[in-house]
Order: sequence, then C-alpha cells, then structure tokens
Amino acid sequence: MKSIEEMMKAAQEAAQTIQKQMEEAQGKLDTIEVEGVSGGGLVKVRATAKGRIIGLSIDDSLMVPSDKQMLEDLVVAAFNDAREKADTASNSEMGKMTSGLPLPPGFKLPF
Repeated sequence: MKSIEEMMKAAQEAAQTIQKQMEEAQGKLDTIEVEGVSGGGLVKVRATAKGRIIGLSIDDSLMVPSDKQMLEDLVVAAFNDAREKADTASNSEMGKMTSGLPLPPGFKLPF
C-alpha cells in the first residue's frame, strides 16, 4: 500500500495536469469560430467560442433609414444565435477534456 505522502504527491500531480489541460482547452476556445445569422442570412455575427465578437456583416439591402429598428433587431438576433453556438462549442470542447475524469454525477468544473 502506498504511503500518504506518495498518494498526496500523486494527487497533486494529477491536479496540476488537469489544471494545465483546462488552461489549454480555455485557450483553444478563443480559436474556435462560430457564426450567428438572422433575417435569412442578411445579418451575420462571427464570434469565438469564448463569446468574443470578431465580425459583423450586414447586407446592403438593409441600409434603409426607415428599417433602422428592424436592422437593430436582426443584429441582436444574430448576436444571440452566435452566443448560443459559442456556448455549444465551448461545452463540447470542455466536455472532451473532462470525459476521462472520474467526477461524481452532476459535478461541474468551473469554466
């Protein structure tokens, strides 16, 4: 049977490995891109899986002053679509990282 010191050292090494893997996974999330769309593709928002907005595209046909409120609503809808997709991508990536960990059911790591 292992001594307490050996078990503590092994647990500490495992914790350091998990922390390193989580940091790598968090870094990777900023490289994963998702695109939210609204208005049948007239408005598009590009974001990272961490939720950072990296681009916005608005079709020229929407540049009519009387349609300002509709345009604003479409931008909000596209942003929300991108945020939803970013959350899905983030959860998927972090799920890959934690799939081999013996965590109790319902336990969530702080991401």
